Amino acid sequence: MEITLNSPEPYQSIQQLSQHFGAERLVGAGTVTTLDQVHRVKQAGGRLVVSPHTDVELIRVAKAENMVVVPGCFSPTEILMAIRAGADAVKLFPAEMMPPVAVKALRAVFPRPIELFTTGGINANNMTEYLKSGTDGFGIGSSFYKPGKPLSEIEKDVTSMVMAFQLAQDSLKIKKQ
Repeated sequence: MEITLNSPEPYQSIQQLSQHFGAERLVGAGTVTTLDQVHRVKQAGGRLVVSPHTDVELIRVAKAENMVVVPGCFSPTEILMAIRAGADAVKLFPAEMMPPVAVKALRAVFPRPIELFTTGGINANNMTEYLKSGTDGFGIGSSFYKPGKPLSEIEKDVTSMVMAFQLAQDSLKIKKQ
């Protein structure tokens, strides 16, 4: 569970979620851009750091704190820097500028075990193509939530996104058989 640091009272939310879910869920922060933020996330009980950029020092500090680190990367150079610094996975960001064909090319150069998570502009209509390209998962936020959006609409959008993800995974399993 990623609470973005640009949301209201993020450290309080991280603390509450960490206390409630404990070891059951990985809880932490997104939009982490400074070392101070890494330390504050850790103090709040967070174990996950997601950043919009590739900062080798930030990755190393978070890893020294035994946190899971997923930096934002866009180029092969950034991905390699993140891997060498100890990143647990990579967030390909922003996806709107990285079509599935680009993800496929990156996957060819950076095979598993590094996980690639596509973030930024992901929706029910483009999930299948990104999964086909080799992405391991998604970071999704604005497709669900916007300030003032009614909870009933958020629930409807989340449900349709989960269904689209399941259908995409099922269609890929059928093609592999």
